[in-house]
Amino acid sequence: MKTLTLLLASTVLAPAQNPGTITQAELVHRTQALYDAVALGDKTPWQQYLAEDAMIHDEKGGSYTKPTFLATLDPLPPGYSGSIKVTHPLTIFAPGVAVFSYDLEEVETVFRNRMTARYHQTDTWLYRNHLWQIAASQAMRYYEDPAPAAINPAILSDYIGTYELAPGNQMIITTHDGKLFAQRDGGNPVQLSPESPDMFFRAGIEGRRLFHRNGDGKVDSLIDRRNNEDMLWKKIN
Repeated sequence: MKTLTLLLASTVLAPAQNPGTITQAELVHRTQALYDAVALGDKTPWQQYLAEDAMIHDEKGGSYTKPTFLATLDPLPPGYSGSIKVTHPLTIFAPGVAVFSYDLEEVETVFRNRMTARYHQTDTWLYRNHLWQIAASQAMRYYEDPAPAAINPAILSDYIGTYELAPGNQMIITTHDGKLFAQRDGGNPVQLSPESPDMFFRAGIEGRRLFHRNGDGKVDSLIDRRNNEDMLWKKIN
């Protein structure tokens, strides 16, 4: 009788002691199924693989629960099509936990116009109630430089000069071989690529450098704009 009691106890406790296993290949398969369903607005795999208490944070800063996220899933409108591919998977496993990190490569066609985007996402899968489900998800979008614009090289001379943020903190704007460069406090020159006249960007760096003109059309300052917040550098010579 004692032996039977111990056997029954071990059988009941087995799921908690050995919470099941899941492989990276299975996580890739499930995640790809989730994103194959996005264009169709198919909520079924999301309903299956999202935990009821899931916390979801998207690349735009939005925060969702499972119900509010499911409410965002609608089919693409007429004239739109797209696909999202799971790439570069990495996983950390612990008992009952799988932290799954991966890239998403999106291709969307809007009335024959091809658009692309790349994202990185990390999902935390938990094994609870005999199910592996996503309990938390965090996404970010990879920054992409805009296409450089063709501007009249003659206007580059308008930007040449020294700009000051505060006493002793200066930026020197120069040109070389028809290109614009910025150099701060003896550092290395950094190329400024034109997005449009008077607006430039640095490769791989989010934000813009805008040159401001006064009423006479002369450049009198440089605006360093990041996340819609500006720092003003006044032109001193």
